[in-house]
Amino acid sequence: MSMPKRQLGTDGPMVSAIGFGCMSFAGFFGPADDDTSLETLAAVEAAGIDFWDTANIYGMGRSERIVGQYLKETQAKVTLATKVGIVPGPPRGFSNEADYIRAELENSLEKLNRDKVELYYIHRREQERPIEEVAETMGRLIEEGLIDAWGLSEVAPSTIQRAHRVVPVRAVQNEYSLWSRQPELGVIQTCEDLGIAFIPFSPLGRGVLGDVDLDPPNFEAHDFRKVNPRFMKPNWSANMDHVRAFRAFAAKKGVTTSALALAWVLHQGDHMMPIPGTRTAAHLAEWVGATSISLSEDDLWDIEEVLPVGWAHGDRYSDVQMVGVERYC
Repeated sequence: MSMPKRQLGTDGPMVSAIGFGCMSFAGFFGPADDDTSLETLAAVEAAGIDFWDTANIYGMGRSERIVGQYLKETQAKVTLATKVGIVPGPPRGFSNEADYIRAELENSLEKLNRDKVELYYIHRREQERPIEEVAETMGRLIEEGLIDAWGLSEVAPSTIQRAHRVVPVRAVQNEYSLWSRQPELGVIQTCEDLGIAFIPFSPLGRGVLGDVDLDPPNFEAHDFRKVNPRFMKPNWSANMDHVRAFRAFAAKKGVTTSALALAWVLHQGDHMMPIPGTRTAAHLAEWVGATSISLSEDDLWDIEEVLPVGWAHGDRYSDVQMVGVERYC
């Protein structure tokens, strides 16, 4: 079955309904090696996934470099997104200053072996700088042909509205899944009203919504989830009770847990293009068929019973990880 397409915002290109997040290539969720990452990208391309997402800080350029190497070697035709705005620490900071954005874009383009990217996100908003000024900066990059469009990540509805009035926003990327549903409190609706694509990242709950139990106590020290409250005791045990019930429901339907979780996200609106990530082609195979799963009203009710809104124990970020994320409710 071919991968269906969805439109990346009003007047945007048609892209695969499921995109691909390249954060895992940087080793954020366990060991990663470049050769395996390149093999994974080959499987991603073969699956018809042509909307790829990376960022300048993923492995301090490692993810962009791997993507760029693959594109150079294969000439693959993809719609590419990358990000700017997080300044590595310690302590970590944020900059949406025009010269910084331009310099980082030039560095990203060099690593990606591209003359432009189709989508350039503000990874985190610099709160001291008016978002209208940032929109003007991104508008100039569009006029110069260095980017086709721009987007925002982890922002509030009010920020989206203000930015969009200056230079139309093509996409907004916030965390969204069956265990992180905050965007339902305004972001999803704002994007739909304005014709903006909504790009759920971590749609599989950072690996928890799968068929195999994770082992948080044995995560490597640099694993992003090591200090994440949802993966720590006593929250973890409570969360796994819900996950195992969801697994049982998926098994009853004859699908993998991750494919069902992804199908649920896709079902929430045609303007949604989730970007799951993985380090291996084997894991890709577990969820790539999500677009072929149909969900009835009864299915949706059953899922809601097993994983009701707010079921997750613990915050989705630690206090340190939360810095830079806009809170609005």
